[in-house]
Amino acid sequence: MVTVAFSGSREGQAPLTWGQRLIWRAVHLMGDSQTFLSCPWVLPVYGRRDLGSVLDALRVLLERHESLRTTFALTPEGPVQRVRRGGELAVDLVDAGQERALRVAERLAGELGRTPFAHDRDLPLRCAVVVKNGRPMALAVAFSHLAVDFQALNTLSEEWKALLRGEELPPAEWQPMDQAAAEREEPYPARSARSVRYWHSVLAEGPLDVFDHPPREADDPRFIEVGMESVALATAAQRLAERWTMSTTSVLLAACATVLAVVSGRPRAVMQLVHSNRRDARVRTMVGTVEQDGLFVLDLPATDFAAACRAAQRGALRAYRNAHYDPFEMQAMREEIGRRRGREPDLDAFFNDRRTVGTWPGLPPVGPDEDVARLTENTRTYVTNAWPGVRFKAFFTVVSAPDTGKLSLIVDTAYLPPHTAEAMLRGVEALLVRALTEEVPIAAVPEVCGVGPYDGRLRTAGSPGADRSR
Repeated sequence: MVTVAFSGSREGQAPLTWGQRLIWRAVHLMGDSQTFLSCPWVLPVYGRRDLGSVLDALRVLLERHESLRTTFALTPEGPVQRVRRGGELAVDLVDAGQERALRVAERLAGELGRTPFAHDRDLPLRCAVVVKNGRPMALAVAFSHLAVDFQALNTLSEEWKALLRGEELPPAEWQPMDQAAAEREEPYPARSARSVRYWHSVLAEGPLDVFDHPPREADDPRFIEVGMESVALATAAQRLAERWTMSTTSVLLAACATVLAVVSGRPRAVMQLVHSNRRDARVRTMVGTVEQDGLFVLDLPATDFAAACRAAQRGALRAYRNAHYDPFEMQAMREEIGRRRGREPDLDAFFNDRRTVGTWPGLPPVGPDEDVARLTENTRTYVTNAWPGVRFKAFFTVVSAPDTGKLSLIVDTAYLPPHTAEAMLRGVEALLVRALTEEVPIAAVPEVCGVGPYDGRLRTAGSPGADRSR
């Protein structure tokens, strides 16, 4: 093990930013399952660099970005962020042996994230340098989500490359403490009030639950994530987006929301969308957590899936416009609705597109639309992870991969068993592939997708057997 000493230009204490407040609440709701919020990341070492150069690049990142030397604590005035000026970060050295260094780094990053952060005393990152034949090959890192979001990870990756090339970076002008101060002044309070009003308009009369059926006996662990890798999914989504002049995110969101609506037995899907909130030029390259949830509503049209995609595009824009708010004000509104309606609305259905670009540049060449259906024979589904208490009923995630569509679904097994989660992923794929070659009436979606309303007792109509997960 080695240590990296750092000395930044500023220290201080400030209230949490809105993005940090959202994660702060999630951390405390999830308890031991808060490791779901850890952000494993790998920074490859480009070129022939020695250990000193790699550790020096890490030092510069720590000194540039206050979020990486911040602890978080609860005070009588509320939760605060405390930025250290200086300190040391311990870094493990791990020999890759005969394995590929990047594979070792990916495994290490995941392992580093499996221990909860003690946010009141720990720096919000853990690191290990993977070496092979005495040469550093990659930096494996696990970050706390209180310190970074997905866009911040991409910023760190670009800066890491530049530092290893020996470039001098311009100062990082905007930091989370600056953002926290800005959010107390206009236009932020007005923006928050507008968003809270929009959410209120949906929650005041909307369904109180994601699913109507009561919970069954849950599996152990209770929450599981099923993943799917499908070239057919990516090919179909990309072609439909081009055909209908919209983003692949809108197409994938529409398919996931449509399948969720069918399984819940309702004509409406209400989901939260994870939004980057990087419209303000000052925060575009800020290393911090700015992401917040937007509230998305899709009322299934009476016509076809193409109309659902257009409705989803409009609904997503409304959700994104109203995804920047003070989470404490939002929670107060939800509690007020809970008092009036008997309990708070259950909003534990999510969609998150984690890709940095809306295409798959490495997809293999595929023939005409009619050929895409045959690709489903190579689709793979598998259980990727499990937790005792992440508190999601259904959470779709589009994972970044250049050469295949990667879609995962976390479910609460008290409400949806694993085979139903798999059926839902397969249903999203089937819906997109069928829409390539014909109009799909909304009334035909259950048959096309092989799913139907799930009541907590019966298998989902058309749910796959175990052999389809191979």
